[in-house]
Amino acid sequence: MAGSEADSAAGLRRFSGPVLVGVVPRQHPSVLAGAAALAAGLGVGLVCAFADPEVYPEVRPDGTVDLLPIDPDAGAAAETADALVSELQAGLRQVPVAWEFRHLWGDPAQALHRAAEELDASLIVVGTRERGLAHRLEERVAGSVAAHLAHRQQRPVLVVPARDGPAG
Repeated sequence: MAGSEADSAAGLRRFSGPVLVGVVPRQHPSVLAGAAALAAGLGVGLVCAFADPEVYPEVRPDGTVDLLPIDPDAGAAAETADALVSELQAGLRQVPVAWEFRHLWGDPAQALHRAAEELDASLIVVGTRERGLAHRLEERVAGSVAAHLAHRQQRPVLVVPARDGPAG
């Protein structure tokens, strides 16, 4: 049996789509570094996606989509995304991989799943939450993004654990 036929028969997946990494402001750099190294090693692109539960999409007549804040008084969604892009540029400056940023809307697990489908991503990379009582309580109530992804879609999910020490 030829290599690709054997791979298909075994249910193995070819890594030809980009690596999709979920990013958040002030995330530990190991998450981005790991995803970028993986994408470079696989010879694929990197898509850095920020899933923002504080915005919703509005489709214009020309088909473009604007992300608008759920709370119009908050209005910080664009500033948060811009600051995150600056963090990504700094973190990826020395990495030989083509990358792009996507600002997604809604529940992070669902948003990353939608993006992975749209991009035909090879895999999804996410980080664990920071340690601490507030983060543990939030995870207990809302659930883990990684767990939701692992149970509700077919792509591999790589979880990069939070590390001790500052995130910068």
